[in-house]
Amino acid sequence: MSVRIMMPVMDKSQLKQLKALAHKLKPIVTVGQHGMKASINDELAIALDFHQLVKVKVNVGDRDIRDTIINEMVKTHQADLIQKIGNIAVLYKRNFDKENLLN
Repeated sequence: MSVRIMMPVMDKSQLKQLKALAHKLKPIVTVGQHGMKASINDELAIALDFHQLVKVKVNVGDRDIRDTIINEMVKTHQADLIQKIGNIAVLYKRNFDKENLLN
């Protein structure tokens, strides 16, 4: 069973800019083999609010479970999935109280 990854509605130049910014980032939030927990959701909410662009590491063995967890994070936090490579996902959520990362 394949899980469809939800991609953001942005133009290509914005996606390219966010991917370039995310390249140097280290994963801030890590989801372990036991899956999502409330504390991980809380930590991700804080990270998205503060940084706007966050790299997340999802360490689960099954590809479908990993994609489901990533989609769950995107829906729960109303974030955009910028990129997913292997077990690393980059999420973006605009914080209007901070400077915009996009020009």
